[in-house]
Amino acid sequence: MDKSPEAFRTISEVAEQLDTPAHVLRFWESRFPQIKPVKRAGGRRYYRPSDVALLTGIKRLLHDEGLTIRGVQKILRDHGVRQVAGLTDDSVTLDDLAVIPAPPAPAPVTAPVPESGFIHIDDSTEASAGTAEPPRSAAARPATSAQTGLPLFDAPPAFGTATAAPPAPAAPRKPTRRDDVTFASLIRALPPGALRPRTPEIAGIAQRLRALRDRLAVRAEGGND
Repeated sequence: MDKSPEAFRTISEVAEQLDTPAHVLRFWESRFPQIKPVKRAGGRRYYRPSDVALLTGIKRLLHDEGLTIRGVQKILRDHGVRQVAGLTDDSVTLDDLAVIPAPPAPAPVTAPVPESGFIHIDDSTEASAGTAEPPRSAAARPATSAQTGLPLFDAPPAFGTATAAPPAPAAPRKPTRRDDVTFASLIRALPPGALRPRTPEIAGIAQRLRALRDRLAVRAEGGND
């Protein structure tokens, strides 16, 4: 029983209708992604009427018109699937397809950008009305840092005013010596090495002291000095 024109067809039925082997149809499907048959379970292909029309147009371009696969791919890109599928009608020739221009790309919208205007404000009326802010009195001025008790900077002295002289340093107090302090204790109180620069003088003093001690010893024994 013959199928209706709107019925789906298997690859065997399409191969018989186009007089083209099934493996060639599979090869065209790998080269032209526009061929998209419906695949069921098991990988069986079912071609819609639009698929059959596209395969018919591709066969005409390859076999009848002598175009290469790249040439057919270019026509599909430039003119679309509908134009190639329309080649099933013998009234449509390749020349008719070649003169169909590709739809032009929409031109970018270059609407002029309006220039921003300037607003003129006439302030002559306010100037003539004498609405200038009156000077603030000393009472209306904001409180200074001196009033808050936290000055930011020290106020400099007024020009021409005498500044108080710093107090004179107190005179050093003379050390007082106790009555029970001996000469030996004073020497021992000196820091170590304080008498080293005066060693020759100390040696002379020690020599005189020894001589004085000997004279006192002789006088104590009743001798004549």
